[in-house]
Amino acid sequence: MGFGCNACGVTGCRIIDSPRERLIAMLTNAFAPCNGRFPLLIFLCTAFFAGSAASGALLLTVVVAGSVLLTLVASRLLSATVLRGIPSSFTLELPPYRVPQAGRVIVRSVRDRTIFILGRAAAVAAPAGILIWLLSNITIGDASVFSHLTERLDPFAQIFGLDGVILLAFILGFPANELVMPLMVMGYLASGTLADVTDLTSFQTLLLSNGWTACTALCTLIFTVAHWPCSTTCLTIWKETRSVKWTLAAILLPAVCGFVLCFLAHSICTLAGIP
Repeated sequence: MGFGCNACGVTGCRIIDSPRERLIAMLTNAFAPCNGRFPLLIFLCTAFFAGSAASGALLLTVVVAGSVLLTLVASRLLSATVLRGIPSSFTLELPPYRVPQAGRVIVRSVRDRTIFILGRAAAVAAPAGILIWLLSNITIGDASVFSHLTERLDPFAQIFGLDGVILLAFILGFPANELVMPLMVMGYLASGTLADVTDLTSFQTLLLSNGWTACTALCTLIFTVAHWPCSTTCLTIWKETRSVKWTLAAILLPAVCGFVLCFLAHSICTLAGIP
């Protein structure tokens, strides 16, 4: 379920009987790319590495398989360290067969999933929208606060093959991963409003003109798969666990993994002379 929405994937962990294994599933759910991350993944695979839709689809499949591998590795590390325990047996209980009640299914799906998740998203999306507007429209000197932040973050981001605009876009995209691409456009164009990415060719030209290379695209691809979960997912994890500690762990685990992998990829590209 995490490939559709990580927040829904976290609520779906309720079916796991073992509290330890349920917690492991929640902590590693963010490695599954949700719908908000797929547009950027598809663009990076097709525009920078594949060159065609067919090759891009094949590469995207490899990326998704890699995210599953990351999930399995992280789950194994957690179960061998901080969440050690005896694995529970898998049991599948088949309910009695009944005629489906379409009305009840629709009502419960809308109430328990759609409205439930959208309500949590709205609780954090509105304040985040105000923050993004303020950062992009309040100026200090001859530049916006957004531009000043990207300059401050740039030296740190360069260590991992990224730049200040990319890193700030992911940080401000915390309310929803769909914001990352528009935030990149806003940062590179130094505009005060978010811009929809409708022309991917122009978006690629914009990135290349701002210093993007194959190494930058690779590190961004890795960081898109492995970074902190969105605010709705974090709020859902806290609601499910009632623990600030495990919510922070769910944020740090994929973020640290993403930074480490980006650092390794950037170091390999540098040693190999790949721009």
